[in-house]
Amino acid sequence: MNKPGRTGIKRIYYATGYSIKGIKAAWINESAFRQELSLMALMLPAAFWLGQTAEQRILLIVPLFIVVIAELFNSAIEAVVARIGPEHHILSGQAKDMGSAAVFFCLILVGISWGLTAWQRFL
Repeated sequence: MNKPGRTGIKRIYYATGYSIKGIKAAWINESAFRQELSLMALMLPAAFWLGQTAEQRILLIVPLFIVVIAELFNSAIEAVVARIGPEHHILSGQAKDMGSAAVFFCLILVGISWGLTAWQRFL
């Protein structure tokens, strides 16, 4: 069953607006998001210099986006947990820790992809 509401181009227009609001909220409220997005802005041009083929450049660029996506999910989890209440609950802590772990593994992926590409180019 289709969900009532906007369809077609109008839906895409409003969905884009919601996405921009989410990016702004993450930028304003999440220092980790600002750091990772800033690092991504520096590393994107470097990916075109370091990577010598289209495949290498993709290997360098995609993990950067994955980190930012994971950070957005992590921030969303943290916002929902904060909305539920300030008291400590073991499941809330686990949810936040797992979101953080997802970002951590994405950062490892960046390190591996950049390290292997640099190794291949320079050694």
